[in-house]
Amino acid sequence: MSDRIALTGLRVRGHHGVLEPERRDGQEFVVDAVLWLDSRPAAGSDALADTVDYGALADELAAVVAGRPVNLIETLAARLAEVCLRDPRVTATEVTVHKPAAPIPHRFADVAVTVRRGRGGVAVEPAAWTEPGAVAVEPAAEAAVGLAAAVEPGPGMLVESAPEAVDERAAAPAAAVETGRWADRIRR
Repeated sequence: MSDRIALTGLRVRGHHGVLEPERRDGQEFVVDAVLWLDSRPAAGSDALADTVDYGALADELAAVVAGRPVNLIETLAARLAEVCLRDPRVTATEVTVHKPAAPIPHRFADVAVTVRRGRGGVAVEPAAWTEPGAVAVEPAAEAAVGLAAAVEPGPGMLVESAPEAVDERAAAPAAAVETGRWADRIRR
């Protein structure tokens, strides 16, 4: 199923990070979430009850970002993916957490972590979404259970082409690349 709902650029203040100033002062995080689902029931009925309410989803995601702090944005992204998969109509999700003010003492445009999850919390690789009959093995899942965790697309599993990798920093004008707020404090 290639239908999807995308919520991009959700800006929420949170207190995530390993450094004390990040925990104390907080900073803005930006969340992008893509949910794969079968949108035909909603298209046929024209009823909000037959799809994911992206307004309610934004509220739930914002509550997680503004809520209990974590050290890593990898952890935050995984928690947000769990929220996206609460709705049983969602077959898979991709969540990106951006930390544009990360404490890096160099000029940079963004730091982001992207996680992909399917039903059952299994990390889903793009190859499993693009190649019919492909099997994706997630090394982290393999290590966690001691054997290969494979995801094979089947009925109800999305098949989506993977986007081309783009180095956005190379395309961004120098004026758009700003030093993170925390990096300024580290240098002082």
